[in-house]
Amino acid sequence: MDEEVKGIVRVLGTNIMGNDIFEVGVLKIRGVGPVMARAVAQVAGISPKTKVGNIPPEKIKIIETIIENPINNGIPVWLVNRRKDYETGENVHVVGPKLLMSLREDLNRMKKMKSYKGVRHQLGLPVRGQRTKSSFRKGTSLGVQRKKATR
Repeated sequence: MDEEVKGIVRVLGTNIMGNDIFEVGVLKIRGVGPVMARAVAQVAGISPKTKVGNIPPEKIKIIETIIENPINNGIPVWLVNRRKDYETGENVHVVGPKLLMSLREDLNRMKKMKSYKGVRHQLGLPVRGQRTKSSFRKGTSLGVQRKKATR
């Protein structure tokens, strides 16, 4: 018989159910996608179909270091989510709350310099060139407003 499967495993500040297979469970970590999950499993020497609850704590520490520093552990640069970071110029893989913070900083920088994308974000309009005549009509009020009747 197999060993008991742990109920919940904590990896990089994220709770992962022990019954999930590794490939699916690691996707719950913000900043890790399907391709990155498969690459981490391959570098760590774990089968992607292994249940997360069966992985020993030593291997989980190794998995955390691989996700935090993928380039140093043999994962190619094109899998990293922040290539040529704006501030440092390095290839960095950002995970968890740091990812949300870096995205917010990027948006604020675009808004501050009044770039096209920043202005579109400020106005709540589509950023990537979509047409707005018939789409994106909810959310912002652009129509004519009536004056209140005075008695």
